[in-house]
Amino acid sequence: MAGINKVILVGNLGKDPEIQTFDNGVKKAAFSLATTESYKNRDGQKVSQTEWHNIVLWRGLAEVAESYLKKGNQVYIEGKIKTRSWDGDDGKKRYITEIVADNMTMLGGRRDQAETQEVSVNETQEQADTTPLPDDDLPF
Repeated sequence: MAGINKVILVGNLGKDPEIQTFDNGVKKAAFSLATTESYKNRDGQKVSQTEWHNIVLWRGLAEVAESYLKKGNQVYIEGKIKTRSWDGDDGKKRYITEIVADNMTMLGGRRDQAETQEVSVNETQEQADTTPLPDDDLPF
């Protein structure tokens, strides 16, 4: 049986996305995402625990991030956990664990913004042909 590597997160951007454009025109967006879990401890006091996640978006998702995402925005992310390594300047091996997203939905602006905007993009979804059909080719 094959393993499953699936992550679903809802959180707020900790910083504006950092955008890289490579020689072939492919874009990469990277940002931190905070998820906060609240619970009551044994004494009945509310406790909040925040986790920070490194998010990476490619191609179309990166373009959406570049145009629409800002620090504080709330997003829904689906993706995979990936760990990569490199040699640091000091010669030591460095590691980072990232969430490489293949689906992102903007959930709206911060509470102090009057206008909210929702954008949803699925990186694995093919672009649909939006050419209108002539009236006589309609299926009804």
